[in-house]
Amino acid sequence: MLPDTPFKTPPTAGETFEVAPGIRWLRMPLPFALDHINLWLLEDEVDGRQGWAIVDTGFALDAVKEHWDKILAELAAGPRGGHITRIVVTHFHPDHLGLAAWLQEKTSAAVHMSLGEYLTAHAVWHEIGGHGNRAMLGQFRAHGLNEERCAALERRSGGYNRGVPQLPTEYVRLFDGGRLPIGGHGWQIRVGFGHSPEHISLYCAGLGVLISGDMLLPKISTNVSIFAVTPTADALADYLDSIDRYRDLPAETLVLPSHGLPFYGMLDRVEAQHAHHEERLLVLEENCATPRSAAELLSTLFPRELDTHQTMFAMGEAIAHLNRLEHAGRIARAQGDDGVIRFVRSTAKIGGA
Repeated sequence: MLPDTPFKTPPTAGETFEVAPGIRWLRMPLPFALDHINLWLLEDEVDGRQGWAIVDTGFALDAVKEHWDKILAELAAGPRGGHITRIVVTHFHPDHLGLAAWLQEKTSAAVHMSLGEYLTAHAVWHEIGGHGNRAMLGQFRAHGLNEERCAALERRSGGYNRGVPQLPTEYVRLFDGGRLPIGGHGWQIRVGFGHSPEHISLYCAGLGVLISGDMLLPKISTNVSIFAVTPTADALADYLDSIDRYRDLPAETLVLPSHGLPFYGMLDRVEAQHAHHEERLLVLEENCATPRSAAELLSTLFPRELDTHQTMFAMGEAIAHLNRLEHAGRIARAQGDDGVIRFVRSTAKIGGA
């Protein structure tokens, strides 16, 4: 069942409109097949001075900077003024963090993030501690990705740094379960896992609004991938456990996602995510009657042509699903003479998915 979308048409780039009292929606372009990201402005007041809190910042494109310049000028000319009180970043991915340092320099507003997202951004940017493109390519080769595709991914080296050309060097740390006072409302900080290390979502009971970031989207499935630095992690279980925590929120909550349209029907989306991933797990399990690698199973999970950017996400997602099956005892890992990691269906299961 598709969620109820109360706003059928998104704002054009450089424009905003109100989706709930004191919350304005803006949308910025992305240079990918997924061609947009939703950002949010929240009416705020700090030390008696009215202004706006920004939630997520967009990918570092000249066009996005131009749209921000236009929006900030329009805010400055409005009744509340254009003072930016804080910049909240849900997670380290470049479409969310990309212009945080630029906006911080431009507005003098502090960046607010979780520790896991802040440190991961720096590790990926500098390719240290098992993070970054080189580590990812090693992981993908171990899971059977051919040299042609690896070479294409290698040519994309530096992609994260292009999307995030500079990083904040100081920030305000956000904690799970904490409260962020914005505009006279208390926003509960909810940390989720699986999509990124410590993804921040924000829930306001008074407004009946959840800013979900990438944790819950209205139509597409959030990418859940395995980092090379944590090769045996069960990220899919972490993700599903995280969205299950949304079940304690009122069913009528308005969800403001990072992609797609704002929607009602949060609990149905949680159920749909569980069903989607279980269907994918069953397909993979059936296809592991003989030992198969993640690369060999890409066309099973994604029966369409994948560009290089999509291949990166698809490999991470395939490994995440295979790890989930392995943790559940439904498949076993088997490394062949060629050194490639493969998985084969188990004859006896030791647990459910």
